[in-house]
Amino acid sequence: MHRPGAAFLALGVVGLALAAGGRWRLGSGRQGFRPSAPSSLRSEAETAELAIRFLEDRVKKDPKDFVALNRLAGYYLQRMRETGYLAYLQLASRAARTSLSVFPAELNVGALAALVRVEHESHDFARARDDAMRLLELVPDEGYPYQLLGDALVELGAYDEAASAFREMTRRAGRSVNSEARLARLAVLHGELELAQRRYREALALAAELVPPSRETVAWCHWQLGESTFAAGDYDSAEREYRSALTSFPDYFRALASLARVRAAQGDVSGAIDQYERVVRMIPEPVLVSELGDLYQLAGRAKEAAAQYELCERIGQLNAASGTLYNRQLALFYADHDLKLEEAHRLATDEYAVRRDVYGADSVAWTALKAGRVGEAQTAIGEALRLGTRDARLLYHAGMISRAAGSVGAARDYLNRALTVNPQFDVRQAAIARRALAADDMGSEGQLSKAPRPLD
Repeated sequence: MHRPGAAFLALGVVGLALAAGGRWRLGSGRQGFRPSAPSSLRSEAETAELAIRFLEDRVKKDPKDFVALNRLAGYYLQRMRETGYLAYLQLASRAARTSLSVFPAELNVGALAALVRVEHESHDFARARDDAMRLLELVPDEGYPYQLLGDALVELGAYDEAASAFREMTRRAGRSVNSEARLARLAVLHGELELAQRRYREALALAAELVPPSRETVAWCHWQLGESTFAAGDYDSAEREYRSALTSFPDYFRALASLARVRAAQGDVSGAIDQYERVVRMIPEPVLVSELGDLYQLAGRAKEAAAQYELCERIGQLNAASGTLYNRQLALFYADHDLKLEEAHRLATDEYAVRRDVYGADSVAWTALKAGRVGEAQTAIGEALRLGTRDARLLYHAGMISRAAGSVGAARDYLNRALTVNPQFDVRQAAIARRALAADDMGSEGQLSKAPRPLD
C-alpha cells in the first residue's frame, strides 16, 4: 500500500496545497495550488471553486474590492472545513487581512469576523478572543460575535465565560445548529455524554432544515455524534454515525479518520490500516500518522511503523513553519512513544502557559510524568480532571500518574474507569493500561507493595 512521502507530508504540514492544478492570484499574482475535489463531490466543490475563481478575478481587477475579499475569505474557510487542506487557511488569512488594509474594522466588520475565524483555526486563540471582543464592541446586538468569543474562550479554558457567551449568542440569534453544537461541546467537557448526544441530534435536525442545505454541516453533526458515542465505548453506533457522515459528504476527511479509529477499536486491524492509509494520504496530521504507525506495530510490521514515526519526527522539524498548530499533537506523540521527553514537556508547558484548557493540562501532566516530574504531573492532572470530563485517555493518564506516585487505590480506580468508559480508546495505550492493572502486586492499604513493574 502506498504511503505518503516526505515531500507530500511537508506540503500538508506547512499549509501548502496537497495536489497540483489550482492557482493563487490574490494580491501577489504568484502561482500556487488548489486541490482537486473528489469526483463524488464535484457538483458542490465546483460551485465553491467557481465562486472563488469569480471573486479572485474581481480582486485582480480591483484589489480594493473589500466585499469580494470578504466573500473570498469565507469561501476559503468553507473549503478548508470540507477538505482539511491548510492552503485554504493561508488564503483566507491573506484575503481578510487585505480587506482590512482597504477599510478598517470599524467600517468592515465582515473582514474582522473572518480574521477571528482564521485566528481560531490557526490556534491563535488569545488573539481570536481579543479580536472577537473588538467585534463585539462594534456589533453588540448581533449573535455571531458571542459565538466567536465563546469558541475562543473554550479553547483557552475559560469555560464559565464561554458558557455565558453562548447564552448571549442564543438570546440574540435564537436556537440554531451553532448554539446546539456549542452547548453539546460544553456537555462533553463536563462529562455529560448523554446530554451531548441529545444536543448533537438537535443540531443535526436543525442542519437538515437549513435552506440551502449544507452537506458538510450535516456530515459534521453526524461525525460529532459519532465522536460522542465512541467516547462512551459504543463503537457500533459510532460507526453508523461516521458512515452517515460519509453518505452526506463522501470522502469527508474527519469521518474517514474516525472510521479508521473505530475499526481499530472493533479489532479489525487490517481494515483499520487500510482506512488509515487512505486518510493519511489525504491529510497527514501527526496524530493520524502515529496511529497508523501503532497499528503497523500491532500487526508486526515494524519497519513500516518506524517509517510512520519518522514522518511524525519530520512534522516536528517543520512545526516551526506552521506556528503552534501541531504542538500538542507532537507533545503527546513524543510522550506516548517515549521520544524526546524533555522536548515534549517543553511543548506542552509552553502551550499551557497561554491555552489553559483541560486537555492542555492533561498534556502537561502526561509529558511531566514521562519526563520524571511526578509531583508536577499530579498537580496538572488534577487541573485536567476539574470538569469531570469522561474521557478514557484523561482517566488513563490519571491512573498511570497515580501508579508512578505509588497510590494503588487511585491507580486501580482510574485505570478501571478508563477501560469501562472506552475499553479500546487507543490501540497502544489501552493495552498498556491493562498490563498496568495486571502487572503490579497491589497491597490493601492503598500503596503498591513494591515498586511498579516495568510494562515494556
